[in-house]
Amino acid sequence: MKYLSQFVLSASAVTAHSLFQDIWVGTSDQAQSCSRVPPNNSPISNVESNDLRCNMGGTKAAAEVCTVEAGSSLTVEMHAQPGERSCSTPAIGGNHFGPVLVYMSKVDDATTADGSSDWFKVAEDGYDAAVGSSSWGTELLNKNCGKRAFTGQL
Repeated sequence: MKYLSQFVLSASAVTAHSLFQDIWVGTSDQAQSCSRVPPNNSPISNVESNDLRCNMGGTKAAAEVCTVEAGSSLTVEMHAQPGERSCSTPAIGGNHFGPVLVYMSKVDDATTADGSSDWFKVAEDGYDAAVGSSSWGTELLNKNCGKRAFTGQL
């Protein structure tokens, strides 16, 4: 199956914004070859607009299609600034606390898809209120150098 992925951050009463930078298939860094990377980290203020889909603001289609077997590990990588993939700075800096949601969309060809097909959630990190380890999804993202792994159930 072929899928597009989109990484979404949101928090109550806050317009969250950061950039999907990369996707990993298993342990292989795909270096933006099979993902659509937004051109900037400007917040989306109108969730009813077409800007919410993965090609917001003129994002180009993926350069190629990555093959992912069902049950394989996928990892999305996200950082607040374009081109920033360093682990020496927080992926989501400052006091930007909130959930992390990962969505995908089934497509026929990721090199031509525009992100307008239906989306479905594949991963979510909200608030973990466990005693001694209370944290938001964005804090977990920072601890993992901007990466959020999940198992592909295609």
